[in-house]
Amino acid sequence: MSIIVKDVSKEFISKHKKTSTLENFNLEIKKGEFVCLLGPSGCGKSTLLNIIAGLEKATKGVVILNGNEIKGAGPDRTVMFQEAALFPWLKVIDNVEFGMKMAGISKEVRREKALYYLKMVHLSKFQNSYVYELSGGMKQRVALARALSLDSEVLLMDEPFAALDSQTKMILQLELQRIWVETQKTIIFVTHNAEEAVYLANRVVVMAANPGRIKQEFIIELARPRQMESCDISHYTAKIMKALKEEVEKVAKAEYDGGWNIEENSVLYSTDTNMGGNI
Repeated sequence: MSIIVKDVSKEFISKHKKTSTLENFNLEIKKGEFVCLLGPSGCGKSTLLNIIAGLEKATKGVVILNGNEIKGAGPDRTVMFQEAALFPWLKVIDNVEFGMKMAGISKEVRREKALYYLKMVHLSKFQNSYVYELSGGMKQRVALARALSLDSEVLLMDEPFAALDSQTKMILQLELQRIWVETQKTIIFVTHNAEEAVYLANRVVVMAANPGRIKQEFIIELARPRQMESCDISHYTAKIMKALKEEVEKVAKAEYDGGWNIEENSVLYSTDTNMGGNI
């Protein structure tokens, strides 16, 4: 099984202008790979994920999964968004079962699978709780259990941990590593965070600023489980940030002004002040 993104371009047209978000994008992802898409805001990461999911159509080009062109959403792909998108009037276990229920899976089978995946994300004892009783991290774990329960070949994740506090994010990143090792699903994970990408992925695809295209790819040859404080993580992160820096600067200059520069604006400090001088 492989995903082939071939010459994909995406344009958005408004009343005033045409915006090219992706331009002749080409990428191949093998079965069981964990790939992170990393790039500055607006480079088309989420748009590409939505095209692979079948939620958006490319202006040009095709995405091929298992030899077949993707023309819409399908059960072979599951999407997990930044927001958990749970039903607050349903219990945790009913939220996990919902997708399976829509797919026509019998009550007995979906209950068994829901319990299995709730155990995988360590939420078994909260199966009868309601969404409003859960923390943000717990909600995302419910959403992850729901996504896994559909047993799709591909899991598409659009910054699922971005809104969480750092401690909860670290726990879920570690859990996702373990789940990927156990299930060997193909995962495509969108992030703005280079350190997160190195921590999670086998391959990091750095995207250039608009129009989105591949600038550089990095193979992350580190054993699992990985430790965020490892010097190896820092080494890869530094290499990736070097590639990403120019693209981030392009976006910043477009949003602020042409004279903006990362080096000149990295520290708000002046030698004319006595900041901290009396400490």
